[in-house]
Amino acid sequence: MRIFSGIRPTGGLHIGNYLGAIKQWIALQEKNECVFCIVDLHAITTPYEPKELQKNILEATAIYLAAGIDPEKSIIFVQSEVKEHAELAWLLGTITPMGELSRMTQFKEKSKQHKDYINAGLFNYPVLMAADILLYKSQAVPVGKDQEQHVELARTIAKKFNLNFGKIFPEPETILPKVGAKIMSLTDPKKKMSKSDDPKSCISLFDSPEDIQKKIMSAETDSGKEIIYNVTKKPGISNLLTIYSLLTDKSTQELEKQFKGKGYGDFKKALAKVLIDYLEPFRRKQKELQTRDVYVKDILNKGASRARIIAQSTMQEVREKMGLI
Repeated sequence: MRIFSGIRPTGGLHIGNYLGAIKQWIALQEKNECVFCIVDLHAITTPYEPKELQKNILEATAIYLAAGIDPEKSIIFVQSEVKEHAELAWLLGTITPMGELSRMTQFKEKSKQHKDYINAGLFNYPVLMAADILLYKSQAVPVGKDQEQHVELARTIAKKFNLNFGKIFPEPETILPKVGAKIMSLTDPKKKMSKSDDPKSCISLFDSPEDIQKKIMSAETDSGKEIIYNVTKKPGISNLLTIYSLLTDKSTQELEKQFKGKGYGDFKKALAKVLIDYLEPFRRKQKELQTRDVYVKDILNKGASRARIIAQSTMQEVREKMGLI
């Protein structure tokens, strides 16, 4: 099965990005043909610093590699290096209903967040994401909960294209993690963890042990002292239990038993240690790759060459079906 997924190179990728998406990719690459893309064209739809973009792309690549993505088994490349992404997005835009785009919740959220940066690219973001997926005739897309609606739109667009012009595209399925599809903010557990919020609200994959300790110890919890998983009544401790569970492969029920009779302070100290130990290979790999830019760029160049072969073949079919050649 061909799998596609992408990640924005916006710097400071956090534990929510990792647990919600990247962690799934490691197992998927063992038995599937995986295409992993650093989506820089998506990144420029919200405020960004052009001088930082290339550094962030290399950092995102380092995260792929540190997490265990194997460039021998998977294709890893930068989106803008394969021009067919933008071309297919334009063509698919001609059959995408405006009504479908206007109901996308991420556009509404980002528009509120960046009121001075509302642009057509942000509105059409889901069409570009559909192009990313369909360009490789992907059959499944591992994503976090917040991107599920976009994959559903990709299915709708694939169906409409096949009906209008003739069958080319599979209708991709969404792969969601069973637990942790949405990791919440440490400072406001009713909101999704986001790197654009207060830095205290998220744990970066490259945070120092000292920063991890501070952020976890100051994370918002709930009234009472019992360590119980109940998202409705105790969203703060439930979020921390979810993180602990995903990093240790222990169920939340096991953790409830483990910390029975103990307070939030004891639990947070234990979670901080788990996080520090778990993320140590990421920090080590980042330091190593910072001195190996040529190696990282070589992986991306080879990945782009492999991606282009698939993308050009798909676009040949699309142009023929749409009467463009």
